[in-house]
Amino acid sequence: MRNKDGDTIVRLLEHARYEVLPTPTIEEKLVASVPTDVQVTVTASPNKGLEQTFELAERLIGHGYDVVPHLAARMISGKAELAEIVERLTGVGVSTVFVPGGDADPVGDYHDSVALLEDLAALGSPFRQVGIAGYPESHPAIADDVTIQAMWDKRRHATQVVSNLTFDPKAITDWLKRMRTRGISMPLLVGLPGPVDRAKLLSMATKIGVGDSTRFLAKHKGFMARLAAPGGFTGERFLVKCAPSFGAPGALVEGLHLYTFNQVAETEQWRQEFLDRLRD
Repeated sequence: MRNKDGDTIVRLLEHARYEVLPTPTIEEKLVASVPTDVQVTVTASPNKGLEQTFELAERLIGHGYDVVPHLAARMISGKAELAEIVERLTGVGVSTVFVPGGDADPVGDYHDSVALLEDLAALGSPFRQVGIAGYPESHPAIADDVTIQAMWDKRRHATQVVSNLTFDPKAITDWLKRMRTRGISMPLLVGLPGPVDRAKLLSMATKIGVGDSTRFLAKHKGFMARLAAPGGFTGERFLVKCAPSFGAPGALVEGLHLYTFNQVAETEQWRQEFLDRLRD
């Protein structure tokens, strides 16, 4: 019989969404391997621009997916462009967005996500759900106290927090407790890597561009080392260790945000097989 922690993991796996990069083959891969009841988030790449994010989002919506485009603040020039983006996305049925600051140099008025969130509110809060980033471990370019204050500032305009990638169960469970103690009560989606193959990840790094790859690796120090280590990293072990904290009263952990690195078929197979084992 499944215990309480097992029930927590099943609930989170059933409410998992997949992050993908806007590459030429990802649409075909998603349609072939991922059911439309899985929410899909599409990243914004400084090298590729927002147009590729929005075009892929529109095509995936056409296939029946619930799609969450990333609105990277620094890649948007100002309120006029933001209004055009809102009109475009709401026109095709987008109801959820994710608003990071972004790694690009600012192209206009937005130097962080707070200002863009305020302008979204001024435009009538057009999206039902607005996600913001949370950092269980230190950000390479932003001090911890700044990220904590930023989350507090954003809480008025956001509806959910998506945690940045971490491999350390203690880091995220301690951070979750600190966040709730400070009165930040937005639901959390836990960022977790899918079952990534090291060789395929290196191949993907070349496809998304050297600049994007360097930024990613800078933000996630030790990522490749974890993948190459004996036994590597497994989402199963991570979730088992975190389940008591994620299922605790008041934790408000609603689901998983799976970083697939476009290995969507492998991620979906892993999720379904893990669910089958837990249900049995």
